[in-house]
Amino acid sequence: MLRIFLGSYIVENGICFLTLCESSYPRKLAFHYLQDLQQEFERLDRSLTDRITKPYTFIKLDTIIGNIRKQYVDTRTQANLSKLIADRQKDLDIGTDELSLITERRRRVEMVERMMVAHRSTSPIWESKRLEIIALKWTPITILLVVAAVLLWTGLILQDDFR
Repeated sequence: MLRIFLGSYIVENGICFLTLCESSYPRKLAFHYLQDLQQEFERLDRSLTDRITKPYTFIKLDTIIGNIRKQYVDTRTQANLSKLIADRQKDLDIGTDELSLITERRRRVEMVERMMVAHRSTSPIWESKRLEIIALKWTPITILLVVAAVLLWTGLILQDDFR
């Protein structure tokens, strides 16, 4: 039977925390294990970890590592299930937050688009759609009346000059 292992690691304060797990082991629990291990190392005297130059020196810390490892051996314990559920809730919250950000951005884009369309359709001279419609209807009629009045007036003036 072929067993597949997955490696996970985090690097904090110059120390690389690494774990190998079977592929069926929840990845989030592996990272929780690494975070707990990193927190235990933070509690230690910093000079102790600074003096470590070879990986085998960590054997002195085997009791600490072993105690944390025991907590994560069984994935079905209540504590481990609680961590997974809490992570899923965080993921759900993140997904919900991202969706709300996307919908908010969409609303803003739609509002800007509406403002642009309204700005394009409103003439800066008339400042309202109703006045623009009235102007478009009556401008040709007004031009015709003005031209007719000018022609009539010039016709009257020319008739008076030739008599």
